[in-house]
Formats: sequence, C-alpha cells, structure tokens
Amino acid sequence: MGNKLKQNLIPLSLMLIIPIVNIVYPLLNNNNRGVSTIITKIDTMVPFIKAFSVPYMAWYPFVILYLVYLCFNDRKTYYKSLTSLILSLIVCYIIFFFFQTTVPRPQVQGNDLFSKIVMFIYKTDKPFNAFPSIHVITTYIVMRGIYSSKVRDSINMTVVIIVGMLIIFSTQFIKQHVILDLTFAILLGEVIYNIVDYSMEMILKWRKKRSSLLMMRKKLET
Repeated sequence: MGNKLKQNLIPLSLMLIIPIVNIVYPLLNNNNRGVSTIITKIDTMVPFIKAFSVPYMAWYPFVILYLVYLCFNDRKTYYKSLTSLILSLIVCYIIFFFFQTTVPRPQVQGNDLFSKIVMFIYKTDKPFNAFPSIHVITTYIVMRGIYSSKVRDSINMTVVIIVGMLIIFSTQFIKQHVILDLTFAILLGEVIYNIVDYSMEMILKWRKKRSSLLMMRKKLET
C-alpha cells in the first residue's frame, strides 16, 4: 500500500491545481459587473426541499474521492477527468465574468439540521456564479469519467449514478441553481470531456507512432 501511495503521490498532487484555480471564484461571486436572471416557469414549480442540502454538501467528498479512486485504479481516465474538470472551472469563470446571473432564494425558517445546513450554504456562497452550475458540471465529469473507465463495474456505476444524480437534483431543490444552469452545465461538461478525451487519445497515438519510428530507425542504423 505504501509503494502504491508513493507511485500516485505526484499524480495526486496535480489535484492541487483545483484550489489554485478556485481562488478566482470569490472574486467573481458578486454583482459588480451587472447581473441577469434566467429563471423559467419550470423553476417556479420546483419545490424547496431542505433535506437536499445533504447531497449538495456531499459534492465535495464525492469529487475528491472519485478522482483519488481513478488515480489509483485507472491513471489514464484520471488525467482525462482531472483535465476536463480544471478546464470546466476555467470556462465557467470566464462565463461568470461576462455573464453573471443570480438565483432568487427562499426565506429559510426553522432550527432543524437541514435548515442550518441550507443557511450555512447561503451564508458561505452568494447567489451568483450560477450559469453554468459548477456543482453540476464537475459532478457530471466525474460520472462521465467512471462510465468510460476500464474499472467500471455495476457497483461503482450504481453508486456514482445515485450520488451524482442526488447532487445534481440538490442544486434545484435547495434553490442554488435554475434549470438552465443545470442543462448548460451537462452539455458543456460533455463537450469539454469529449475534446479532452479526443486530444489525449491523439497525443498517445502520436507518441506511440513516434516511439515505433525511433525504434525502427535504431534497428536500421545497427
């Protein structure tokens, strides 16, 4: 176990790029550049369910744990997923800078655990940086990574789908995002993952081809 951890230490350290990129988030989480509302009639029909604050908070360990899992078990998919995730954050921040949106929040009443969690979420994260949803796009990329991984099986896929969908739905039920935030995040996540997947596969093919050519050259020289 110790040797495996050492082998994965440098690849795992690449995850530190995420908090570095996230330094930008609080700088954009305001209405200084103007703000728009993209709420639809569908959003007004979605109920406010405080219990969904739990899967919303589960997003943090969900993303980290599955990236670690991929790093240990499928390094190739780990790099694809991590690269896609980092690029998705950068793209989201660019969108936030030019097109800032806000989400109307309900008044939270009660002293129960779920109410306290929702109030904590509302207090620590202002109602901006909504389109597209970072919760949704990063969750989707993790789900996409596991789905395309060589270590995919019925158990990890079931867990990822259930937890991932609960996280995605939670953004709606605790009124952190509207339906367009969710929809665009999934579409954008799919585009980014496919671009990264295609690019990495092309690079790997080029490297293999180059390696084969070098070996042939050495044989001819000898």
